[in-house]
Amino acid sequence: MIWTRSLRSLTPLAALAVLVLAGCGGTSEDSAGASGDGGGSTKLTLVAYSTPEEAYKELIPAFNKTPDGKGVSFNQSYAASGEQSRAVEGGLKADVVGFSLEPDMTRLVDAGLVEEGWNQNEYDGFVTNSVVVLMVRKGNPKNIQGWDDLIKDDVEVLVPNPFTSGGAKWDIMAAYGAALEQGKSEDEAKDYLTELFDHVPVLDKSARESLQTFSGGKGDVLVGYENEAILAQQQGEELDYVVPDETLLIQNPVAVVNESEEPEKAKAFVDFLHSPEAQEIFAGKGYRPVVEGIKASEDFPTPAKLFEITKFGGWGEVNDTFFDPEQGVIAEIFQSQGKSTASG
Repeated sequence: MIWTRSLRSLTPLAALAVLVLAGCGGTSEDSAGASGDGGGSTKLTLVAYSTPEEAYKELIPAFNKTPDGKGVSFNQSYAASGEQSRAVEGGLKADVVGFSLEPDMTRLVDAGLVEEGWNQNEYDGFVTNSVVVLMVRKGNPKNIQGWDDLIKDDVEVLVPNPFTSGGAKWDIMAAYGAALEQGKSEDEAKDYLTELFDHVPVLDKSARESLQTFSGGKGDVLVGYENEAILAQQQGEELDYVVPDETLLIQNPVAVVNESEEPEKAKAFVDFLHSPEAQEIFAGKGYRPVVEGIKASEDFPTPAKLFEITKFGGWGEVNDTFFDPEQGVIAEIFQSQGKSTASG
């Protein structure tokens, strides 16, 4: 079944005054004093990707109200996931890191900054989930119902450049995997990607830039994350979105950094993020809970054919096969179409 969702059918409009589109990066500070606990005696630094910033504005005060969170204040840094991962690898101080995809965490494991067993828990190291969706103009004037509609003659599609946007890799693998789920061979699925990128007039550097381009009036469809679509609606953006029958499960990791000077408090915060209260807050910002039994889970449609990145051998194999900038599948497509594979 194809689902077309609007904000009213998923979350109340109470979460308003969100400026996530405007704040792609930077650092801010929240003190425990915001929850009435006085000045913070313990300070943690959270380094995360941009999208969940609005969720953390509610999560941190909620944590401060718990016994483990009393007196804890936070420095916060938000930017693109890969950029944040490389910054921590390069020396940016962090106690807790949250990224949009697992390879950004793997980079820190390889650097000795995150324990190899970071994902050895019942949530496999993930704190939130999402799915790849098709964002469309209000009312869905082009009647987009699934992936095949993206390659119709009169449809213009926006997808970020995967050589600058790690998150774009989710979108592309969703499209490729959907073709396989529809019964296409691997070669036919690659041909579908070639056709799809023929319909992409501009490759923005990030998912956030692509959303801004779409909001500015360009394109008929924006391939992106369900939670981004929901947040955009919460901000008043005039768009709807379709959850296709065949789509990819997005999994967002979180971990404590080895060099944390407050490892117990950092772990307590990560544990809190998996609590029912925290998962409900995440859900209110459009993320699918990873914890079972969360009531908000009922608000999200279950795609008929939902698959995971393991379908393609995991991120290591995916990056080598599809996103090698010299000889990967996408590089070959881009080279044939005169599109850039530059990473900077």
